[in-house]
Parts: sequence; C-alpha cells; structure tokens
Amino acid sequence: MKRGIHMPTSPKGIINELLVDVFNNILRIEQQHMRQQGVTLSMNEIHVLEAIQKSEDATMSNIARRLHITVGTLTTSINRLVDKGYCERYRTDEDKRKVFIRLTRQGKQVLKIHEKFHDEMIDAVIEDMHLEENAVLIDSLEKLTDYFKNKY
Repeated sequence: MKRGIHMPTSPKGIINELLVDVFNNILRIEQQHMRQQGVTLSMNEIHVLEAIQKSEDATMSNIARRLHITVGTLTTSINRLVDKGYCERYRTDEDKRKVFIRLTRQGKQVLKIHEKFHDEMIDAVIEDMHLEENAVLIDSLEKLTDYFKNKY
C-alpha cells in the first residue's frame, strides 16, 4: 500500500490505517462473495449462525455471550433467522425451561459457503505472503488477537 498525501506517516497512524483497511476490505469482500454464492443474509446474521455452531451449549445467553451482545439483541436476530429457516428453537426433556438454538440444513449450508471463503482467503494469504516462512507476522497477529480479546 502506497501512502498518499492524506495518509499518516507515523508508525501508529500507518498501523491504524492498515488495520482499518484490512478489516473493512475483508468484510466487504466476504459480503460480496456470499452474495455471489446466493446467500442473502447479512454478515451479522452469518456470524450469529457461526456462534450457534461453535457453542457447545447453544442457549440464548451462551450465544449472546460469545457474540458480546445482549440477549435482547440476539433475540431479534434469532427471530429473523428462524423466520428465514436458518435455525430453530428447541427444548430438551431434561430441562424444559431452557431454550436451545440449532442450525437447520439451510443454516449449515450457509456456514459451509462461509468457511470455504475463509479457507480460500487464508490459502491465498499464505501463498502470496509466504507466511509459512514468516514467524514474525504470525507472532504479531497472535499478539494482536490476544490484545483485543483481553482488552475488549
């Protein structure tokens, strides 16, 4: 990336611009790819499906905690996803008070498309940047990830 007239020149400013650009580009490209594959869900809805898939105990409170949102906010998303047929609510015989969420076949299919995008993106990054040889970048990304998890 070449710095133009309005680009910052301090290391802090450059890192900020690069992080924001990478984040925004990934989201934009990811959304375009999903649309090209026929998926009409928003990236937020896809990330809710992903949180359902990754939750061992997929209750509303556990999924909301994983997403760092309130149960009320999650309820709105889940209602839309249930209406669209991507997930469903259910109860178990052990505790009829607890409501669980599970993906439908349609929801699982969307996540396969989403995972394939991520696999292809990471393969391209590894190939183009020769990351298998670049331990410094990998270490830096791990530290960045740890920082955001611990700070926020």
